[in-house]
Amino acid sequence: MDFGVFIPITLFVCIVYAIKIVVDARVRSRMIGAGGSEELVNSILRDEEQRRRHSSLRWGIVLVSVGVGFGLIQLFGWHDVTPGMVAVLAAATGLGNLAFFAIARRLG
Repeated sequence: MDFGVFIPITLFVCIVYAIKIVVDARVRSRMIGAGGSEELVNSILRDEEQRRRHSSLRWGIVLVSVGVGFGLIQLFGWHDVTPGMVAVLAAATGLGNLAFFAIARRLG
């Protein structure tokens, strides 16, 4: 596999993420500078913080479940890509998302 292909892809992803951060910061500064009510600004920032935490929780749960899926694949001794291997990874990802949904409903 040629890993030289990953360099431009990574560069593109980093540029897109940097643009997203700059745009989000500008939107926040304009919202604060527009003289909106303090309650509105605080509620928007609180909601954004909660979304960020939920996103971290979701990715943590999904990655742990995918790791468990890879562990099962190793345990079963599968070496070739088979439909069963893909099904284990898809099921692990789905179970991780369902676990996140259940935990997020309990949190708030």
